[in-house]
Amino acid sequence: VQLQASGGGLVQTGRSLRLSCAASENILSLPIMGWYRQAPGKQREWVAFITNLDSTNYADFVRGRFTISRDNAKNTFYLQLNSLKPEDTAVYYCNTVPPTVKYWGQGTQVTVSS
Repeated sequence: VQLQASGGGLVQTGRSLRLSCAASENILSLPIMGWYRQAPGKQREWVAFITNLDSTNYADFVRGRFTISRDNAKNTFYLQLNSLKPEDTAVYYCNTVPPTVKYWGQGTQVTVSS
């Protein structure tokens, strides 16, 4: 399976973005999918996950602002980012939970200006 994240960009504080993660194969074969992020000078951190039964969980720092979802028919899952803050600036990655080394891709850059 290959995973390709996209949808990042430069936005102002308070605005929204929707990130997509397209999988090359049936994502139902990947029971728990997640989003991670890495800010400059910081370690990569987990952001959110969704199971193939649509259970979700979020890191405290995004809970209530971000929403993870999946479209099995499109082999794609998403991260809706609302009420963005400058501290959300990072490269966002999609991967399994726990992460699989070979699935780390280039990620997609999200930059939030104040």
